[in-house]
Amino acid sequence: MTQLVLDVDTGTDDAIAIMLAALDPRLELLAVTTVAGNASVEHTTENTLRVLDHIGVEAPVHRGAAGAIVPSTAVKDQAERSRKIHGDYLDLPPARSHAKTTPAAEFLVSAFDGEPDRVLVPTGPLTNVATALLLDPGLAQRIPRLVLMGGSHTRANVTPQAEFNIWGDPEAARIVLRSGIRDLTVVPLDATHEALVSEADCDRLAALGTPAGTAAASLIRRRIEGYEAIQPQAIRRSAPVHDALCVAHLIEPDVIATREAHVDVELNGELTRGRTVVDLRPIPAQPANARWAYGADRERFFELLLGAFIRQPT
Repeated sequence: MTQLVLDVDTGTDDAIAIMLAALDPRLELLAVTTVAGNASVEHTTENTLRVLDHIGVEAPVHRGAAGAIVPSTAVKDQAERSRKIHGDYLDLPPARSHAKTTPAAEFLVSAFDGEPDRVLVPTGPLTNVATALLLDPGLAQRIPRLVLMGGSHTRANVTPQAEFNIWGDPEAARIVLRSGIRDLTVVPLDATHEALVSEADCDRLAALGTPAGTAAASLIRRRIEGYEAIQPQAIRRSAPVHDALCVAHLIEPDVIATREAHVDVELNGELTRGRTVVDLRPIPAQPANARWAYGADRERFFELLLGAFIRQPT
């Protein structure tokens, strides 16, 4: 069984990722760490607790960074756009459980001891992960596998060149990508926008009648309304559920298509700060440091959501 630690900035798509990680029987959700991104860290922590309480799953939650390694007013200015898709608090009952006292970065340092089946899955800005790597330079060698949601090559969202998670803390992203973690997969917008979930799909989720099914339907419908307003998709009235695709890849690797590449992040470009630079040339300048996802199986992804969300926690 694959054990995973999720590092999230819980808005609507992180919530789907948490539920998939918690309910699919092929996965063991060890813990969740939170970071500022889609909303403040206060909101993302409360939202994470709300999701777990709603589906009846107990997993330790550790609050993390309140902002990027290099603070930016531009990130704060992005909050209003994100609110159209995520809001502040998820529309779920207030949490009954509480976060642990150990900060996220410290927890991450202790959580990875070289256990071969343990995976770190960051789905927000990479501040917590980078901070943990700075706290313990040996950590990169103890993380056997990392699957992150972020970046873009043929698409962008927050700027004409950059995806939000990487742009939200590009210094942290560069630290992670250059850390030497031996098995690193990047799931960018190029892949997640091929795994759209439609309004009709939401009807099927709601029909499950389970806490996860009804919550997922409601949260994805909110995403659809947000995307219709600011970024309509190729399939009418649909939206990507970016973060859950990373978790789906742990269950069925072939749900995404990947290729080896060298991936880095632009820090200084006036118009390109936060862009992921992916060397896909036949003879790249540097050896590959990651697997880059360039496609996804939409139908299989949704079937994985259905199969997990019909389940009740044991």
